[in-house]
Order: sequence, then structure tokens, then C-alpha cells
Amino acid sequence: MQQKPVVALTLGDPAGIGAELIARLLAQAEACQRANIVLVGDAWLWREGLRVAGVDVPTEAVTSVAAVRTRADTSRPAWLAMDTVRPEQVTVGQAGAAGGASVLRVLNACMDAARDGHIDAICFAPLNKFAMKQGGLKHDDELHHFAQYLGVTGTFCEFNTLGDLWTSRVSSHIPLKDAAAALSVDRIKAATRLIYRSLQANGIAQPRVAVAAFNPHGGDGGTCGREEIDIIEPAVRQLNQEGLPIAGPFPADTIFLKAQAGEFQAIVTMYHDQGQIAIKLLGFSRGVTVQGGLPIPITTPAHGTAYDIAGQGRANVDATWQAFLIACRMGASMGASHRASLV
Repeated sequence: MQQKPVVALTLGDPAGIGAELIARLLAQAEACQRANIVLVGDAWLWREGLRVAGVDVPTEAVTSVAAVRTRADTSRPAWLAMDTVRPEQVTVGQAGAAGGASVLRVLNACMDAARDGHIDAICFAPLNKFAMKQGGLKHDDELHHFAQYLGVTGTFCEFNTLGDLWTSRVSSHIPLKDAAAALSVDRIKAATRLIYRSLQANGIAQPRVAVAAFNPHGGDGGTCGREEIDIIEPAVRQLNQEGLPIAGPFPADTIFLKAQAGEFQAIVTMYHDQGQIAIKLLGFSRGVTVQGGLPIPITTPAHGTAYDIAGQGRANVDATWQAFLIACRMGASMGASHRASLV
């Protein structure tokens, strides 16, 4: 029988709905059937999550993540307590520096464990970028922090997923006026290869991947922009020559209709909102963000901290469950060789 992957779960921003979500996730017996789980975070925050969710989840205390992989009984989560933030430093429903610093400390501890080969994947409850920047984040977003911390030098990208549909993008958190200049044959090829291989790690042997156009109507033969002719089409041709069955480019206003009909499992978009708007309209409460291109799978629900409903017992666990399942599949698939590359 294949050993279950070791998946670290974190409680997210202490002012948001993260602890409640993780409590609801772990209250489902199936969770521990999927993975050898280690929960990492502050004890008071975990207790508050259980109280808000109205559930009880037995755990097994451990003193280090190193002890998790060799546990004989994985029917309940391992629990690694950290002291990163005090209750009086947190105001429920409000971003704060103390909460952001707490998130950074917990995530860094999990990445240290990944580097040492003790865990196979991380699934983190929602965080708040503003709070994290107040608390010491030096990058624009958590993905760039992960990549630097883990020593990634190659291509990395945030994937957004909804059920069987994944999206990646060639440019991300930049002004829209700079999106055209960010396009290149090499960047499109790198983004496409990355999502193709990531889908394979998620259990799809031959992913069906399409590439979006950049201009309205796909450029209308060059009369409405030449990015398709000069950049995107050559990138797709070269990918096909490499043996990857990539399709496109397709106009952005119809490509998601094709995906919704089941023609494609992934879409490579050219800039942030080109894919984000479609994915969030299709299912905001079920979306998952996957940090692509890292040597360990890192996933999170895409909906954010939901400060407006924090502490009210109303959080929907569906996206967190999907993020956890992806972490389990990719953690099992990527294997020891990927963990060893971190050392």
C-alpha cells in the first residue's frame, strides 16, 4: 500500500476565517484517510476555530514535524503548536501586522520542514497580503516569497483552479498597461509547460491545454494587434514541435466556453484578469490557488480571508477541501526526488 503523503495544514490569518475552515476540514473523517496530516499553528487560534465551527477534532501532539512521517497511526491529525501571536494582538475582521507576521512564521516553518524532506505538501488557510506586508513580507505576494525561500530559479506561476479546469498566466501582478510588453515566446512556452506538467502531477496523464489570445477577436488577422501573429502562434507551434499537444490561440471571450464544455482542462492566459474574472464567475466559493513551479505543492482556497464573516460560523469549507485534495494528489505524485532537490 502506498504511503500517504505528509500534508501540512496552517490556520491562516488569525483575524479571518482560516481556523474555522481548517476545523471544518478536519472534522471530516475522510481528510485523514487522504493524508498523514500535521496541523501547524497557535493553540489558542486552533481552539477558537473549533469553537466557531462547533466541532471537536482529536489530535496527536508532536514536538517536531520530523516525527510525523513515521507515525504508526495517522487516523487523526498530528498537532505542532507554535507561539506566533497573542489573542490580544488580533482584532477579528481586521488586517494587522501581528497577524501577518504570524502567517509568515508558520509558513516559513512549514517550508523549512519541506526543505528537510519531512512534508510533501502544504495547504494554507487564507492569508491577507496587506497584513503580511505590515508584518514583514518583502515581496509583492506570497508566491514570490515562497520561490525565494525555497531557492527557485526557474519559472513559477500562480495557477487558479475550479474543479477540473486550471488556468495559468504569462504575466500576473503588474499594471495592465505593461501586459503587452510582458509577452514573449519564451514566457508563453514556460507558462504552458509548467501547467502541463503540473496537471500531470495532479494525476492527468495527457492534459488538454489551450492558449488564449491577447487582443480582441484574436487580433483579427493583425488588424487589431499583432501579438497573436508575432508571439503567441509561434510559441504554440514550438510547443507542438516539442510534442506537447497545445491548442490555440483562441479569443479570450470564447475560450472559457470551450473549457466549460469540456474541450480543455487548462487555459494559459496572457494577463491576470483575463482568467481570474472567468474563474471567479464560474465558481468563486470553490476556487483554489496552486503555487506552481515550486519543488513542493502549496495550495490554498482562492476566496481570501472573508473578514466580513470572520467569527460568525458561516465559512464555506468547499474550496479549502478542494485545495487539500490537490495538495494530497500532488504531494503523493511529486515524490522524494522533488523533496531531495530542496536540500
